[in-house]
Amino acid sequence: MRIAFVVNEVATEIDEYTTTRLVRSAVELGHEAWYLGVGDAELAGDGKLVGRARRVEAGDGSLADLLKGVQERDDERISLDDLDAVFLRNESLVDLQERPWAGSMGMVLGQVLGARGVTVVNDPVALVRASSKLYLEEFPERIRPRSLVTRNPEAIATFVAEVGHSVVKPLYGAKGRNVFVVEDAGEANLAQITEAVLRDGYALVQQFVDGGEDGDARIFLLDGEILERAGAQAAFRRVPEGNDPRANISKGGHPVPLEIGEAERGIVEAMRRKLVADGMFFVGIDVIGDKVVEINAESAGGMQAVEALYDTDVGPTVIEALERRVRS
Repeated sequence: MRIAFVVNEVATEIDEYTTTRLVRSAVELGHEAWYLGVGDAELAGDGKLVGRARRVEAGDGSLADLLKGVQERDDERISLDDLDAVFLRNESLVDLQERPWAGSMGMVLGQVLGARGVTVVNDPVALVRASSKLYLEEFPERIRPRSLVTRNPEAIATFVAEVGHSVVKPLYGAKGRNVFVVEDAGEANLAQITEAVLRDGYALVQQFVDGGEDGDARIFLLDGEILERAGAQAAFRRVPEGNDPRANISKGGHPVPLEIGEAERGIVEAMRRKLVADGMFFVGIDVIGDKVVEINAESAGGMQAVEALYDTDVGPTVIEALERRVRS
């Protein structure tokens, strides 16, 4: 299988990323793997799609050595039309400010290649919706907190007055940036919080889910099922540090093992059919109690925590599923 992993920029990739682990698994399973930045594609004069890609060599060793080898290697001009699969692993929000042209390019490139017969995951058409936190509202009401999406400060104040304890964050946001917990309508800084969040566009206001102060659970789903390998399930709890309510690993949160219970299984079952129908091949969901607070469909990360906690690399299971999808 010839597979390209589309990232924001090859030069800015980090060895601990989930993407690096997926690439390593692809190579170890005998596949031809390439890194491709969203700015490295070209529609040639003959109508063919080509890319300035960097090949991954099987003997590159550790994750750090693998990525170093890729980043130091010269790029090669390859035919993207001749690929068997493309794994979209770029984060559009990373490019939102400094490279706005790049934000949607992964999805656009994926749609073009998909129309030419290349297997693309996650589905680039559905990903246009799924990359927004608004996607969660398409799932059953019982598995998600009461929410409001708006750019109206007065509507935010009214919502908080009605439901009380709430979380206010950008509709398009990542890594815990501008995420605020509001106790009630008496919050002295609500106006300033609202102003800060609305600078990023629409605001998403969610009713605070009991237990959220203790962090959330990240659960990886593959084809609508909990990802697992060798008896280890790809799931963990993210515990916030100190008084910071954000459990994101990038904000200092740390992972601890998670035992999947009936609440989590019920959530996955409620989401499974739609995720499969939408072509959401590999996603991460963030769960508090019996509620999903976020769906990570673009570049779900955290496999390093799974590997560290359970001494299991689940990457091969993802690549094996992609093999089956390509064959079918």
